[in-house]
Amino acid sequence: MSFDPESLTYDANGLLPAIAQDADSGAVLMLAWMNADAVARTLDTGRVTYWSRSRKSFWIKGESSGHVQELVEMRVDCDRDCLLVLVKQTGPACHTNRRSCFYTALRNGEEVEIMSPID
Repeated sequence: MSFDPESLTYDANGLLPAIAQDADSGAVLMLAWMNADAVARTLDTGRVTYWSRSRKSFWIKGESSGHVQELVEMRVDCDRDCLLVLVKQTGPACHTNRRSCFYTALRNGEEVEIMSPID
């Protein structure tokens, strides 16, 4: 069965969330947004491409930082309104230079930093 990015369910802005997960470790790395063109570009090139809501432009992960996300597999959730993007991550995924954007845990009512920046 051929896949059409237009078959996904996008929000009013034409976007859907894409969760990036390390294909080897299973670690959740980040969440970003994709439109139909970003989905198509990712599938065509194997380089994960997001839509930047602030810049209103495409954003190829690692294009400027070198912290590339190579697509291993893309998965569609049951409602077709969210993607899981399994990736091979080069370097940190977070702009704070951490492996994951999810480096703060809520424990006993407190925020605890659980991951330091990569040197």
